[in-house]
Amino acid sequence: MSSFRLRPALLALVILPAVAGAADDVSGLRAELQALKSDYTARVDALEARIRDLEAASAVPAPEPAQPEVPAKSPAGASAFNPAISLVLGGSYTATERNPDDWTIAGFPPSGGEVGPGERSFNLGESELTFSANIDPYFAGVLTAAITGENEIEVEEAFVRTTALPDGFTGKVGRFFSGFGYLNEVHAHAWDFADQPLAYQAMFGGQSRQDGVQVKWLAPTEVFLEFGAEAGAGDSYPATRGAGNGLNAVALFAHVGGDVGDNTSWRAGLSWLDSEAEDREGGIADASGAALFETFTGNARTWVVDGVLKWAPSPRRQLKVQGEYLRREESGEIADGSGVLIADDYRGTQSGWYLQSVYQFAPRWRVGARYDSLDSGTPRYTLAPDGLLSSNPDRVSLMLDWNPSEFSRLRAQYDFDDARDDGTGLKDGDRVLRLQYLYGIGAHGAHKY
Repeated sequence: MSSFRLRPALLALVILPAVAGAADDVSGLRAELQALKSDYTARVDALEARIRDLEAASAVPAPEPAQPEVPAKSPAGASAFNPAISLVLGGSYTATERNPDDWTIAGFPPSGGEVGPGERSFNLGESELTFSANIDPYFAGVLTAAITGENEIEVEEAFVRTTALPDGFTGKVGRFFSGFGYLNEVHAHAWDFADQPLAYQAMFGGQSRQDGVQVKWLAPTEVFLEFGAEAGAGDSYPATRGAGNGLNAVALFAHVGGDVGDNTSWRAGLSWLDSEAEDREGGIADASGAALFETFTGNARTWVVDGVLKWAPSPRRQLKVQGEYLRREESGEIADGSGVLIADDYRGTQSGWYLQSVYQFAPRWRVGARYDSLDSGTPRYTLAPDGLLSSNPDRVSLMLDWNPSEFSRLRAQYDFDDARDDGTGLKDGDRVLRLQYLYGIGAHGAHKY
């Protein structure tokens, strides 16, 4: 009997400590949970107090500062007060068969912008310095200065462009390259050849600039459709800046484009320019070299048809075909060098075109060919000399360039140049070799399509 009485006692000695230990663990867990709740509540209360303090502070107007307030950063971003800066360095080596100093285009009056092959041997080309930045949420500004090898600085473009006009409209005011045609808006370092086509040199004196205002509208259509208009003072050939308050140069243009499949895209355009000239210097000569007139006063209307086709089946291979046709009709008065009127019924029609193709056959290599042709037309006016003949200067250019990166380009170009004037108004041949380098430094925006 005594053994049965001892068993409950032994069980009690074993179970009671375990129960007591479990109770202690539960109490400990409860204490820890309560501590976590208290800490969480304290954190929430602290955050709510900070929120109340901030709301109260924002409701009270800030006191006027003792010193002038520093302007806040523009919503346009960091570049608003730190404009993007880019510099393009260029130069060339030129070899010609004929003396390039007397190069002029046969049958065309001097425009002042004919560059021809340039001087022989090594030449420092045009360096292009550009500053651009957003001004505020509504405007952006661009300044491009050309620094020539003759130590001259020329403002190529200096304009303000809108950034927030509704319904696809954009505006531009200042000095800018005119929006007609295709090549005129493209900066020189982005050309596919070392120089412009003959038609641009003869009929516009190079790139046509406008000191004025421009408006463009991009239609909300699946097909690219753009319309533009601009008006200005007329500082670029064939216009001249007038003595009055009027606008001496007006341009209207339209462009349409789209895609054909996944690899091909295209763009075409039609432009019309109306230019007024007052005592514009530069006449034409007859077959003997005698000047027919020295100054022109009147109107010049120019039509430009342009088109470009791009085919890019892969990043390694790309093909670009580009061309433009230009036709100008002039009417007005012509005078001799002393201002004596020769005729008040002068009429002339001139035209020109070019077609070029550039093929990228490897990631860094391109080859291209271009053909230029001009028609000087036959001027008509009272008492015009008999036997006046039109001239048809032309040129074939071949080029090969290597692009180590998107910031550098080395180019070789060879011209079969039959455009130059031999001094009698007739074309004369020349052969020209150019070796050109182009290097870009700093930020640079995307080039035109």
